[in-house]
Amino acid sequence: MARPRPNAPPPRNGVGASSVVLPEGPWATVLEFLVQRFPAITHAQWLQRLQDGDVVDDQGLVLAPHSLYAPKRRLYYYRALEAEPPIPFDEVVLWQDAHLLVVDKPHFLPVMPSGKYLQETVLVRLKNRLDLPDLTPIHRIDRDTAGLVLFSINPATRDAYHALFRDRVVAKTYECIAPANPALPWPIHRESRIAVSTHFMQQTEVDGPVNAITDITPLETLGPWARYQLQPLTGQRHQLRVHMAALGLPLLFDGMYPTLTPEDATDYSRPLQLLAQRIAFTDPLSGEERSFASQRTLLPLGNLQVIGL
Repeated sequence: MARPRPNAPPPRNGVGASSVVLPEGPWATVLEFLVQRFPAITHAQWLQRLQDGDVVDDQGLVLAPHSLYAPKRRLYYYRALEAEPPIPFDEVVLWQDAHLLVVDKPHFLPVMPSGKYLQETVLVRLKNRLDLPDLTPIHRIDRDTAGLVLFSINPATRDAYHALFRDRVVAKTYECIAPANPALPWPIHRESRIAVSTHFMQQTEVDGPVNAITDITPLETLGPWARYQLQPLTGQRHQLRVHMAALGLPLLFDGMYPTLTPEDATDYSRPLQLLAQRIAFTDPLSGEERSFASQRTLLPLGNLQVIGL
């Protein structure tokens, strides 16, 4: 989770400022450093940001294109995207009190700003729509995955909810659609070590101490496809997708496992068949038992035969 930065400026349009601490180096001006440090942003773009007052330091000083470079100074800058096409699916708020927000996320919508997604994320949409400037996700699910995400509203009680996930006392249940294989010894308790693969976008199973555990149970089988219940006991990146692919059961419409496809090849008619279906825990503030269920569903297995899958 993002940590608070000292003297951070206020968010703009629901998006918090990014920050960087200036290292020792040969740069004469802040502009020279920014152009070299972030080559994906052109010299002209950084020049415009500085001229527009979109770069400040941790003392609130607005920096200009000619501002001198000073090591150990913290800079804040606001990200901007020239063109961000709308994602045509909406998040649904299932629960809200003074501390917690529970959201039912659609496929294709990211939880947090990253890469080419900024305004079209659950976090920024809800900050703006609900006027909740301190909103922060307590955990995340992939952009490709639909279902439940919990957000903290109140910074004073945020750590109590984060602790639920750190201490692994949250019961999470997912559903997915993947190839059927009645020959496997069901149910399966999958334990492995997951780490970054040869491509930074993918994870893979490797030798070493276990850091990823998933219980996998078939719920329904029809022809070559089955619907499974997945219960992760840990929270490694892409854990469910990696475990299913390692069993020879890659999820239906998975554009990442086992084969990585270009991100711009997104097809809204083929959402990844993975759903964060249920989440349950004891509320750390009230002591009440909380249980939430997604209103979304995966494709019926009968439909897969109709469309020739």
